[in-house]
Amino acid sequence: MGEEWVRSRFNFDRKASKEMRLLYNSYSGAIAAVEGVEEATARYLLRRGAIPADASELEDDTRHLSGGAAEAAAVMELASQMYESGFLVSKHADELHMAQQLHQRRKAANFTHLVILPTEDCNLRCTYCYQSFLRGEMGRGTIEGLKAYVHRAAGGIEHLAVSWFGGEPLHAADVLTELSQAFKMSCASANIRYSADMSTNGYELTKERLIQLLDLNVHRYMVTLDGVGAVHDRRRGLREHSGGTFERIIGNLLELREIDRSFTIDIRVNFDKENVGEIPKLLDLLAEAFGGDPRFQLLVRPVGRWGGPHNERIPVCGRTAADAHLWELTRYGLERGLVLSESISDSLKPSGSVCYAAMPQSLVVGSDGRLYKCTLALDDEMNQVGRLHDDGSIELDTDKLALWTDSGEEQDAVCRTCFYRPSCQGNHCPLYRMRTGRRPCPHEKRRLGQVLDLLWRKGMRGE
Repeated sequence: MGEEWVRSRFNFDRKASKEMRLLYNSYSGAIAAVEGVEEATARYLLRRGAIPADASELEDDTRHLSGGAAEAAAVMELASQMYESGFLVSKHADELHMAQQLHQRRKAANFTHLVILPTEDCNLRCTYCYQSFLRGEMGRGTIEGLKAYVHRAAGGIEHLAVSWFGGEPLHAADVLTELSQAFKMSCASANIRYSADMSTNGYELTKERLIQLLDLNVHRYMVTLDGVGAVHDRRRGLREHSGGTFERIIGNLLELREIDRSFTIDIRVNFDKENVGEIPKLLDLLAEAFGGDPRFQLLVRPVGRWGGPHNERIPVCGRTAADAHLWELTRYGLERGLVLSESISDSLKPSGSVCYAAMPQSLVVGSDGRLYKCTLALDDEMNQVGRLHDDGSIELDTDKLALWTDSGEEQDAVCRTCFYRPSCQGNHCPLYRMRTGRRPCPHEKRRLGQVLDLLWRKGMRGE
């Protein structure tokens, strides 16, 4: 007699309609929809308890299923599919241990991720920005130190991933270019993979600049727009004068459509109480300009109080309202033809909601060679974890590092038993946990039913 199967503890299921149920498993990352007779059969399998290996033992149990035609063999076929997808597991499987092993494998993965600030200055002064702009462009010593560090590291890893950040990284385009060329050469000589992404305000992201960046392996971008025209300009204005930025940024994005190459731009839409009512107008404009082009993707996010001189005056939405607005606005944009950011579906994969700051392989490199774990707290002592020297050597404070990498499921009993544990491992935002003492559940988990519905209807079914 074969092994018996039981429902996975990492399942989430949602009744999407009278005839359809959406299933998700955070350990396998599988998302599935079952309809009609299969919906009733799946519900039966998930609630029955142990599923025997012999189909004949199910015959009496399956006669009552909706539609009246579900045979034991068909039930076992669906059960096998659900087992392959992770919705059913062996009766003897230790899923908590499996999740712990997943976490340990992720922490031991052989890659390096560097978040690099080629400058900590910026050409914009956004009203909700948390940065202090105390340090400017990266100096020669730090540039040479980074080159040397990456060249040595490339010999012992399988993948180097770089995230260009700031300040505004394109405000130091020469530094970014020099470092990118050096990284490409080091990775090519070591025969390892090199990839890069960038967060930019888009003001200097011209057609010509993007072509140059694509040649430097920068294939994914995030550009923020907070509204149309004056709404955006009030929130994301220039540093040196009161001129607007919206027309320049949207003009750049429109020109990028003409490039016949592969890239992805997350158009991030930030909202708070001040601009949330204006966001549908922006989404209408974006849909008209980029709807149907999979290279331009929508990512809606609430503004938070992350620090800075205006922190207490930022009109943030409360948590419940923010969650509601986030997914309502996302649905609105998708219904008008925009493409959902791949980062949403990626966040549901195993380890997909773990913050980079919680990973031991990840470091933030400041423009002066200081090393951090998080870009949101550069001035916090607990976040200043070491220094990169001009010769490429680094020194790290292991006690501070442990505050970031060991602050999740290892110390939180609720996180250890949560159905979403394999995805976020209690480490969606270690900074939030350290500052508040509360567990940092991601936006996707808090409204998971809505997220699955969006992914299914707008992605898998192509509506």
